[in-house]
Amino acid sequence: MRLLVVGRLSGQLSAAVKMAMDAGAKVAHVETVTQATDALRKGQGADLLMVDYELDIGALIEANERERIHVQVVACGVNPDPRKAAQAITAGAKEFIPLPPDAELIAAVLAAVADDSRPMISHDPAMQAVIKLADQVSASDASIMITGESGVGKEVMARYVHEKSKRAQKPFISVNCAAIPDNLLESELFGHEKGAFTGAMARRIGKFEEADGGTLLLDEISEMDARLQAKLLRALQERVIDRVGGAKPVPVNIRVLATSNRNLAQAVKDGIFREDLLYRLNVINLAIPPLRERPADILVLSEFFVKKYSEANGIPQKPIGVEAKRRLQAHGWPGNVRELENAMHRAVLLSAGAEIDAEAIRLPDGQPLNPVAPIGMDYINRAAQAAESAARSFVGSTVAEVEQKLILDTLSHCLGNRTHAANILGISIRTLRNKLNEYAAQGLNIPAPQSGASAA
Repeated sequence: MRLLVVGRLSGQLSAAVKMAMDAGAKVAHVETVTQATDALRKGQGADLLMVDYELDIGALIEANERERIHVQVVACGVNPDPRKAAQAITAGAKEFIPLPPDAELIAAVLAAVADDSRPMISHDPAMQAVIKLADQVSASDASIMITGESGVGKEVMARYVHEKSKRAQKPFISVNCAAIPDNLLESELFGHEKGAFTGAMARRIGKFEEADGGTLLLDEISEMDARLQAKLLRALQERVIDRVGGAKPVPVNIRVLATSNRNLAQAVKDGIFREDLLYRLNVINLAIPPLRERPADILVLSEFFVKKYSEANGIPQKPIGVEAKRRLQAHGWPGNVRELENAMHRAVLLSAGAEIDAEAIRLPDGQPLNPVAPIGMDYINRAAQAAESAARSFVGSTVAEVEQKLILDTLSHCLGNRTHAANILGISIRTLRNKLNEYAAQGLNIPAPQSGASAA
């Protein structure tokens, strides 16, 4: 968390700064709104501005927006005047902090505005395998491509990789390539010199330089224009960038992570993404499975979001009811973790009883999650009955008879292929052949390999 304090450091504002540092923020300081915009323009990045409400907060936000600098602002003031505090909020401040400061309030505001409380949470084996791979490669400087459907948690994974890397104490800078128009993205990434184009009133440091020493995340990189892809490829290969309108290259020391919800191999075939850039970025691929394919994560994530939003809204945390859990696990979650998070936030606010029941968990259109479909229950019941019937059929049989039936049924399932059957059964091909020879000697019919199946 990088905090830029704007205003004269009175004793009480200095105390607020110390509390912010105690809460884990890295703090820098300027005295005027002009100095604040200038510092941000020069690459002194910040996640949050804490601004004296006696200053012109509206002018600061307007100047930042002209430079396409988007940093949230909290206002602060000594013995606050309610009218001025309201004006600061109207001007665009996210929150107001009264001074003298309260340590818990400072920490809460930093946490709420930064919204960095997105730990890597998973119990499902499918996701655990991806996390294990991330742990193996995080310490390197290799470029990593993180793929998956929208909402699966690609940026959370990128932050996890950064925090596990040797660059963890340096900046983590994220750029959403899909959210910035092509004619602006070049300047956003590489910066520009004064006079490089109409409106370039001063030098602007881009995200590559702002991330120097740390990690740059190129979110949804598949949306990047082909011309910029070529410039990005050079930056990755040579570790230098060219500011728009610049006369000489600028060296950078960063690690690049990228995300995409597209099939980039297909994008290469379609001619909309450079194959050489894909090879450069995709040294390691972390493919995050959709939430529907990691069912063991649904409840643990739901409980995390209930705790998070109960605390954020000052509401006592409630348990999730049994029927609510069933519906959570039965829902397909096409929007993945993002959809689940929003649903649980709504549930925290809508729940009226002692627990979060199924009616409190609603879709974006206000409809509750559908009950578990009867056909689904029929399927579960049929499966349970089949398992029970199979178990009953073995009662009274010897272990040898059960083994014989299992081996012969598996071999039939594999169209007589001995190798496949042995793999499924978890035995060696030699053991399988010995068993089959024994059964043949008893006069049993042994399934022969069918057309197209190997007897190996």
